[in-house]
Amino acid sequence: MERVDIKSLSLSQLTEYVKDLGLKSFNAKQIYIWLHQKNVHSFDEMTNISKQAREQLANECDIVNLEIAQKQVSKDGTIKYLYRLPDGNCIESVLMRYEHGNTICVSSQVGCRMGCKFCASTQGGKVRDLATSEILSQLYATEEDTGDRISNIVLMGIGEPLDNFDNVIRFIEIITSKDGKNISQRNISLSTCGIVPKIYELAQLKLGITLSISLHATTNEARKRTMPVTNAYPLEQLMKACRDYTKITGRRISFEYAMIKGENDTQEDAVRLSKLLSGFINHVNLIPVNPVDGSPFSQSDARIIKEFQSKLAQLNVNATIRRRLGQDISAACGQLRNEHR
Repeated sequence: MERVDIKSLSLSQLTEYVKDLGLKSFNAKQIYIWLHQKNVHSFDEMTNISKQAREQLANECDIVNLEIAQKQVSKDGTIKYLYRLPDGNCIESVLMRYEHGNTICVSSQVGCRMGCKFCASTQGGKVRDLATSEILSQLYATEEDTGDRISNIVLMGIGEPLDNFDNVIRFIEIITSKDGKNISQRNISLSTCGIVPKIYELAQLKLGITLSISLHATTNEARKRTMPVTNAYPLEQLMKACRDYTKITGRRISFEYAMIKGENDTQEDAVRLSKLLSGFINHVNLIPVNPVDGSPFSQSDARIIKEFQSKLAQLNVNATIRRRLGQDISAACGQLRNEHR
């Protein structure tokens, strides 16, 4: 019989499950708190659950935990983890320290099938989706290792979150639960390369999270060179979906724009970008692209990036240049996993 991944169950799912086992409904909340507040590694640690119930759970369920395969600490305090999953695959998480609190960047898949040319995560393709428990456990294991509370989450690690839609949505439900870590939805950002049907599906949920769109180009021709997803969902479709998303949710969209030398960093690109973003609430993050082994792309000069930002400001586009953390440990997701592979 297939074993139950108990950490992946929402509280309502867990309540139904324990009732089916013959346990009391209130046991579900007790178990849920042990899993998601106290981060226990075994059922034996659930001391307010009867021994018979613990043995029953242990016979049928697994508590997914991650193993630190490698850890790198930057001089700026950023910590990069290579986590080994129960099946031996590895994914990455990055802890970033800011004045306003600690942020973790979590992975949603083992590998990625989106094929973005400047991204290390996609090299080798997609292996599989992560279970909800495996996404949650990145935060739990990092808090346990550092002893620090994490208050902000970005789903920008290895994988395309909207390509693992159901597990990612359940992750958000569990991590924001008052009986779990109780992290505000407003402290969660989800980054997508632009899977248009899933953007509409996400909009209907009307979550309080921030949607981040990896844009990185201002024409279909240029975007196809770096982001194959454009072949399925051209810019016209993507930008319409973004406008509709803001109408449905009332939430501002953040646009990620990797500054690639000689590819997307001209003043003409800035003008085109302003036109793409006109008419709805948004913000632009200009990101000096990370150097990736095997990629032909390099980051734009600092002067060019500043001039690009200034041009956007003249065109009434709110744009900031992202501060790069963990440069001395190659903190961009995918690079450590590739080295390990």
